[in-house]
Amino acid sequence: MTKIKECFQIEDIVSEFNNYNDDASIILKSYEYIKKYLEQEEIQERLNIAYILTTVNADAETISANFLYRLLSFNKVGKKELEKEFSLNIVKLAFNIYKLNKITLSTENDYLIEYYKKVIVGMTEDVRVIIISLSERVYLMHKIKDMDTLEQKRIAKETIEIFAPLAHHLGIYKLKSELEDLSLRYLKPDVYYDIVNKLDSTKAERDSIINEMMREVSELLTEHNIMHEIKGRSKSIYSIYNKLDKGRKFSDIYDLLALRILVKEESDCYLVLGLIHSKFKPIAKRFKDFIAMPKSNGYESLHTTVFGVNNELFEIQIRTYEMNDVAENGVAAHWSYKENKNAFNLSRTDAKLEFFKAVIDMNNNDVNRDSIYNTIKEEAREDNIYVFTPKGDIFELPKGSTPVDFAYKVHTKIGDSMIGALVNNQIVPLNYHLQDGDVVKINTSKSSLGPKEDWLNFVKMTQTKNKIKNFFTKNRKEELISYGKDLLYKELRRRKINFSVFEDNNNLNKILKEVKLKDIDSLYFEIGTNKYNPRYIISIICDEGNDNTPINKVITKNELDINVSGISDVKVNIASCCLPIPGDEIIGYITKNNGITIHRDNCSNVIHLEDRIVDVRFNEVTKNKYLTNILISLKNNQNKLGDILNKITSRNIIIDSVNTIYRDNIVKYKISLYILNLDILNHLINDLAKVRYVKEVSRV
Repeated sequence: MTKIKECFQIEDIVSEFNNYNDDASIILKSYEYIKKYLEQEEIQERLNIAYILTTVNADAETISANFLYRLLSFNKVGKKELEKEFSLNIVKLAFNIYKLNKITLSTENDYLIEYYKKVIVGMTEDVRVIIISLSERVYLMHKIKDMDTLEQKRIAKETIEIFAPLAHHLGIYKLKSELEDLSLRYLKPDVYYDIVNKLDSTKAERDSIINEMMREVSELLTEHNIMHEIKGRSKSIYSIYNKLDKGRKFSDIYDLLALRILVKEESDCYLVLGLIHSKFKPIAKRFKDFIAMPKSNGYESLHTTVFGVNNELFEIQIRTYEMNDVAENGVAAHWSYKENKNAFNLSRTDAKLEFFKAVIDMNNNDVNRDSIYNTIKEEAREDNIYVFTPKGDIFELPKGSTPVDFAYKVHTKIGDSMIGALVNNQIVPLNYHLQDGDVVKINTSKSSLGPKEDWLNFVKMTQTKNKIKNFFTKNRKEELISYGKDLLYKELRRRKINFSVFEDNNNLNKILKEVKLKDIDSLYFEIGTNKYNPRYIISIICDEGNDNTPINKVITKNELDINVSGISDVKVNIASCCLPIPGDEIIGYITKNNGITIHRDNCSNVIHLEDRIVDVRFNEVTKNKYLTNILISLKNNQNKLGDILNKITSRNIIIDSVNTIYRDNIVKYKISLYILNLDILNHLINDLAKVRYVKEVSRV
């Protein structure tokens, strides 16, 4: 675990930095600069994070930016002032981490994806932004012990779902393991401390066995004149938890006994492996060659498990010093090698960024957020396979991947023009599950009509599915644009709204801004794919009665619909769980970052809460329409949707969406609609309930 101190000195940082670099002048300059502006507590925070950065061999510019960006955060100094004192590289790096840290995080899918997008944008300019962000998160995880339990769990969940995967994708295992262990401590403290206690109770015995094994291996390598260094390797608490969570017993986790052997040259790795296997019997299925087949984030090492002293199972890693630096520090290793004028394969850094490039491609193709989220989770998994092209290029894929997944992993054009596949020179069906070490040849044809829709039934990777769907979407785009335009114009005619009203530049710009689209064709396309309902699009500029009444899901007190007792000028949100409307009895819940959320007073999410509750009420006269849901059950299995929708829209009520539910030969319609108040809703429910084919109508 990282050392966190209350009294770090700049000399401590320079001493750690000098272990891998000899020019700390810019670090000293930036430290002296911030001393003029920051309080001692803030300076100690920066020094602690600087220390964490030295543990991953961060360069001088990164550590300096870590100091300086807080001046921007506290508005102590402007960007232009910093540019007078420091290089553009350092100021740009400081400014980017300042921008990144302004984002409010959440582990809900939408916000998680937004965070990744921001990360990617920053990374295209300088990946060191992320290294600083990860180091700050390690520091925060050490400081949350005095916070309340709910806040600890929130931060820990955020850490395990956002920051630990980031460290994984960049190959910074040192920080990844620490973030995972600290998160587990607060998310599942009983499990965490149970593992710690079990490790402590067996530590003396394990240390004795490990020391004996280290002595025997060292003697063996020395006897064959191989320069080496051997370290006992502790298993992370989180990795032990993962194995226990899968049903393993603590006593059966044999890689609790582990060694890491460091040598100078890659060829020495294989010599060491041969010598160890000649003396200690290996378990065949536990051998992995990540040197010949590096992981996608650049990780290289030989892994083997052998019966060692006392016939105990030992997991042994064999790697060069350079491989070890890259494995521990990930992309951060690049700068330490670069500044020491040592060779470093930049393709490794590119490999670590491939994941983020894939997410950028998905985002550019308007892939839905759940799909991006699933890709992030897939890419973070450890149970992957490694397959080859006929030329020997290596690709990492999730277990269960097919030749189609492989084709699209190599290149989208190869997947789109694929007509068959050979695995190990044998023709295989396209739904064949690839195995570790397979050699895959994809047959393509220029005359191919493209992927088949039934491929979606068997491909493994979310990214593959999205590329196949994107092919069909692009080919149908013109058709969908035309269809969407037709739907919108039919709705305009039905409501007797002149086309010129919709096409007015001001109205059109208002609509495009609201739905965040760049042009009218994009709007028609979204309507054609059912992403937006024409009624909703028209409602942005005028409601069903054409009186320009706005429809709001989020309102503020100064719009005079809700009165908040004792508070003025505050953001007010309508709770999506219970969807209150004027006429409901309501209460307000003060959130930490998002103003006041309005719930119905019988909502199960707030009914037992006493803290942070505030009196609120709807005004006697309201002007906004509010979203609510009704559920209509029919008496028998018949389709009466069109008739029901006509009955609703004839009352100048706007329908947002309709879901049809078939269950036990009974048809139900869940309809979301915008409505002025409870009286209008109750009248609607009562009238619909009187229809002969309707069994029941209720508010959801």
